[in-house]
Amino acid sequence: MANRLKDATSPYLQQHAGNPVDWWPWTGEAFEEARRRDVPVLLSVGYAACHWCHVMAHESFEDETTAALMNAHLVSIKVDREERPDVDAVYMTATQAMTGQGGWPMTVFMTPDREPFYTGTYFPPEQFRRLVLGVSQAWTKDRDGVRSQAGRIAEALEQNASATAQALRGAAAGGGGPAAPGAAFDEVTAAAVGTLARDFDEARGGFGGAPKFPPSMVLEFLLRHDERAADARALRMADRTMEAMARGGLYDQLGGGFARYSVDAGWVVPHFEKMLYDNALLARVYAHLWRRAGSDLAGRVAAETCDWMLRELRTPQGGLAASLDADSEGEEGRFYVWSPADLRAVLGQEDAPFAAGAFGVTEQGTFERGRSVLQRREEPADRERFEAARAALLAARDQRVRPARDDKVVAAWNGLAIAALAETGLLLERADLIAAAEGAAGLLADVHLAGGRLARSSRDGAAGASEGVLEDYACLAEGLLALSGVTGHARWLTLAGDLLETVLTSFSDGSGGFYDTAADAERLIYRPADPADNATPSGTFAAAGALLSYAALTGSARHRDAALAALGSLPVLAERYPRAAGWGLAVAEAVLAGPSEIAVVGPAGDQRTRDLHRTALLAAPPGAVLALGDGAAAPAEATIPLLAGRGLVDGAPAAYVCRNFTCRLPVTDPAALRSGLSPA
Repeated sequence: MANRLKDATSPYLQQHAGNPVDWWPWTGEAFEEARRRDVPVLLSVGYAACHWCHVMAHESFEDETTAALMNAHLVSIKVDREERPDVDAVYMTATQAMTGQGGWPMTVFMTPDREPFYTGTYFPPEQFRRLVLGVSQAWTKDRDGVRSQAGRIAEALEQNASATAQALRGAAAGGGGPAAPGAAFDEVTAAAVGTLARDFDEARGGFGGAPKFPPSMVLEFLLRHDERAADARALRMADRTMEAMARGGLYDQLGGGFARYSVDAGWVVPHFEKMLYDNALLARVYAHLWRRAGSDLAGRVAAETCDWMLRELRTPQGGLAASLDADSEGEEGRFYVWSPADLRAVLGQEDAPFAAGAFGVTEQGTFERGRSVLQRREEPADRERFEAARAALLAARDQRVRPARDDKVVAAWNGLAIAALAETGLLLERADLIAAAEGAAGLLADVHLAGGRLARSSRDGAAGASEGVLEDYACLAEGLLALSGVTGHARWLTLAGDLLETVLTSFSDGSGGFYDTAADAERLIYRPADPADNATPSGTFAAAGALLSYAALTGSARHRDAALAALGSLPVLAERYPRAAGWGLAVAEAVLAGPSEIAVVGPAGDQRTRDLHRTALLAAPPGAVLALGDGAAAPAEATIPLLAGRGLVDGAPAAYVCRNFTCRLPVTDPAALRSGLSPA
């Protein structure tokens, strides 16, 4: 039996390389083999940190009897959803439409023409074996009927995707859409805050009930809305939610970093997998809360989360790995939880009760078998004793068997991390974080980009075969624009412009929106185009934000017009599902604020330059862009257009606050800059 997964870029696929199942990767050859054998195709989609994926793999895919059934009756394809988000999106839509729910592992039976006819998620082993036999029998006895049903399902999926896109954009256009963005977006954002307030959990923070996911993009919107509109409701919802998440079990109180979600409504017990994208988005928004409200907690969490990303996820090549598993030693959460006896073994009889009180560890436990997830519901009175206990527990935990790491580097998620590291580094005066952001950007530029196209992922310094989707181009452009503003290096602005040119030419849907896949990408049963946020910003809203920032830095009306058009679906989506439109709403706040353009010029080693530069980010209005130059180049030689014509003032570093490239008089004093950036 051929081992077709052994050389895969994806650690998830490699986890299955030794299965007795005759797995194929997602290739045209796999479907040709299904046609040759005249058998259905099984598509199994998951990812390396997925707990139930591991369970189904152990119960079914590692089982010789089950594998023999699969090999006899099916062509089986294994897909990493993180490498092929397009395949995952198409068949997850089918799964949700056919079953009313979705999740991973995703299990799809389809024809050799890639049309699904039976879908589900996790199946227990006996049920899965019966299902394989049942699908095979249906295919053998009523092939025409199965094909006909699959064809109708595929057609319905394509029609529904098209109708949904048309409805969103058509309704927006009918209501004026972004043609008059100031008025339209002001109403949209205010209404969204009201809707979110009705869904807000006053007692525990967050929105809705269990399970609770960290609403990163909504939090960014709420902070921006309060900055622009002085809406205390928005700041209160953001602050309450972020404090609750940071003090509960969702946050790793020893090592930093956030888990994927909380299984309860109080942020106590997480699903323990840790994803790069969650932590990148959360580090950035906690840094923004610290900037906005001066919260010591927010500043600490932003710094610790960045430190966690670099300590646990940074690869030898400088990129950031995708995730850490939820499991170790075959148990979910084993690495992270503690019993009172565990504390005594590390801290002794005297300090263990103190630590138990500080971290909420009880005999009953908050997790399984009397073990507790550490929390930090209030700040300890004896900080020195607390930090000593925390350090001792972390050192002891480091001796446990660690969760596995998925060490592939995903372009989009690294883009989010670059932005977080760069901005947090400047705000908190951490040069090491800025250097790490540049290291990750260098890897993406040198390894992922070739011939104007962007690879979705890499591993060990080699690019994978999967091409980048819209979120890769857009999120990486967002990160590079933030990095350019922090470092003053025009290379990152130029590279972001190249990425956005591909967005405009290869992903456009012709009506102002974007498809999630490029025009020349592999043809699936339909071309996905989902404007709604999920765990990460939607490709469409991420593109809108990056296009808007690029326009503000370069003066390009083409990019600004494209950004506004990309927000065409926002009014309808925000009215119905504001929690799925957080990034679009955040971009709308930037539109309403200008966005402001701040150019800082001065010698790189001059403390006065550094003070102006940091003040600019500290006081910047929502979505503002930064440009940093040394003031030495002649106006015509400026490589960042916003710097053109902006020079030193009487030989001193200066800051220019502009809108649509029209600037106020420059200032040389940080206090004057802060005053000039404050809301009127």
